[in-house]
Amino acid sequence: MPGIIDEFVRNVNNADHAMAITFVFLDGVGMAPSTPNNPLSTTPMDHLHALLGGPLTSESSPSRRGLLLRPIDAALGVDGLPQSGTGHVALLAGVNAPAMHGRHQPNFPPVALRPLLAERSLFRLALQAGHAVAFANAFGPGYWQAVAARRIRRSASVIAAEGAGLPLRDLDDLRAGRALSWDITRQAIHERGEGDGIPLVAPELAGEHLADLARAHGLVFFECFLPDLAGHGRMGAGGVPDALARIDGLLGGLLAARAPADTIMITSDHGNIEDSSTSSHTRNPVPLLVVGPTAEQFAAVGRIDEVAPAILAAL
Repeated sequence: MPGIIDEFVRNVNNADHAMAITFVFLDGVGMAPSTPNNPLSTTPMDHLHALLGGPLTSESSPSRRGLLLRPIDAALGVDGLPQSGTGHVALLAGVNAPAMHGRHQPNFPPVALRPLLAERSLFRLALQAGHAVAFANAFGPGYWQAVAARRIRRSASVIAAEGAGLPLRDLDDLRAGRALSWDITRQAIHERGEGDGIPLVAPELAGEHLADLARAHGLVFFECFLPDLAGHGRMGAGGVPDALARIDGLLGGLLAARAPADTIMITSDHGNIEDSSTSSHTRNPVPLLVVGPTAEQFAAVGRIDEVAPAILAAL
């Protein structure tokens, strides 16, 4: 069970665990100029603005030790709009997935690239290098039932985790604060009828839970699809402001609870939420935001397929 494994890793590594990298993957966030059509420039995000000295736009250029923000390319030399299926493979396997596939593919990884993803993912290579790895997202029974019924296919992150032999967290882990819901507050789990005994949490508390995982692991990965859903107009009444408020709260809690030796790295797979004039993806670069003592080691990263190799080099 994931909880038992976590306790074992904690007991083994507490004494000599020196640092961790927490990889926060936000689906659908690009960097664009500050305009009325850019919600990242018009929506209050107190924690992020305090960190950067302003909004997350293409004009933002904070400069200080332990903080890196730069735009990186998500199109990877392939025509068309970047998409999640190939973008996730590029991020997790460190390969130019759209070029290998011949196009950008939405939703799920191309079938031909799934073995490669399972065999050379960031998770597997980090484990082989001797680092404890945590996939922070919790998966409820409904997810596995949908996979079994072929209503959905395995995501890139799940393929990578299973290929690495990494345990996937469940609702018991979520209830105990050892995992996070993809939507941060756990609202989605309640809407699916799986939230019995699992309280909703403030985004800041979810961020603290993420920081706690980093105390027992060298690499922690968390993925959140809120920006892409909001950009596509699929967030209901709360819409973009709610999505950005949850992300900002998560970041605030994570920053406040981060151990000084740990690094937080945030990036995306394609643009979307930064342009409210369209509900489709964009070809804007995506942000690479790194906070912590290894931030400068990511200065040469210029494309999303360079993220995984940079993480492995920094660990």
